[in-house]
Amino acid sequence: MKIRAALLAEEGLPRPYHQSQPLRISEVSLDPPGPGEVLVRIRAAGLCHSDLSVISGDRPRPLPMVLGHESAGEVVECGAGVTDLQAGDRVVLTFMPSCGCCLPCMEGRPALCEPGAASNTAGTLLGGNRRLHLGEQPVNHHVGVSCFAEYAVVSRRSCVKVETDLDFAELALFGCAVLTGVGAAINTARVQAGSRVAVLGLGGVGFSALLAAVASGASEIIAIDLNDDKLALARTLGATATFNAGDPSLPEQIRALTAGGVDYALEMAGAIPALELAWDITRRGGMTVTAGLPHPAKRLQLSPVRLVAEERTLQGSYIGSAIPARDIPRYIRLYEQGKLPVDRLMGERLGLDRINEGFDRMADGVAMRDIIIL
Repeated sequence: MKIRAALLAEEGLPRPYHQSQPLRISEVSLDPPGPGEVLVRIRAAGLCHSDLSVISGDRPRPLPMVLGHESAGEVVECGAGVTDLQAGDRVVLTFMPSCGCCLPCMEGRPALCEPGAASNTAGTLLGGNRRLHLGEQPVNHHVGVSCFAEYAVVSRRSCVKVETDLDFAELALFGCAVLTGVGAAINTARVQAGSRVAVLGLGGVGFSALLAAVASGASEIIAIDLNDDKLALARTLGATATFNAGDPSLPEQIRALTAGGVDYALEMAGAIPALELAWDITRRGGMTVTAGLPHPAKRLQLSPVRLVAEERTLQGSYIGSAIPARDIPRYIRLYEQGKLPVDRLMGERLGLDRINEGFDRMADGVAMRDIIIL
């Protein structure tokens, strides 16, 4: 079938993106689903920094590629062997398919699936297939999803069926922003009631982490960002204190406010200065968690003496250390109960033709979670 999709053919084009047009809305061919695969009608897709990092060239990927990894839609057709989904089912797509058989999967850590990571790096679906084409040229899949398109063929392992009547734009957030941010606080850090938490970087993931800290009963929640409008929103969502990251005296202020530092510092900005700040404001015996994805060539310098003598923990969190099939329905229920108001994080709703404009807004640091409606 022929579909419209946002195709990236060259990384690192100059900004503004609405002029350089790194994402070209193109007609591409999409094969039917093969064994173990599903054809999904994409209804909504969120714009994420992970997409932006591919556009900018910070995270090189095989090109050409249809981008997009945070989305929700409806099942249209199931390939051979898929018996637990049917046409019309609502699904949230997840960007790390899990084979269920490798050691991390068997340990209950599907976010670290080894075949899933290999296929994502190669630009294929789980199993090595490519179902997208531009003429005779194969087109790569973005982390097994490629949802900046009218339709997508994905592995069954990339689908989570959901039983809800929520708007698709809301559902799309649960595929990445909510899964990653809430999971970093709940699954990775295991934020405890009464604890002191700092969240650095208030994008969709950072705000989701903040909401999770509120839901977990943290007594002090410090929000840190460079954008004062986002800090103002953070205060309405439960932050007990906010700080602009540009203040050079920030570490001293936070250590004074918290009598030595926070129990958990959650870095969601994907920038080394933010991670260094998160480490600096974590107390003795505390945990610094990072879910950001800076340029792979960047390096962090730490004092091993502090790591040992202060019994500090520096912990990575990928996809919120999630088990998507378990966590996405849980987080949706929390949202429906009013305990996780992720709708407050939504920005503009855009058509596919405005996608480059949306990434300009993200690169400027002014956007919330803009959503492409398809």
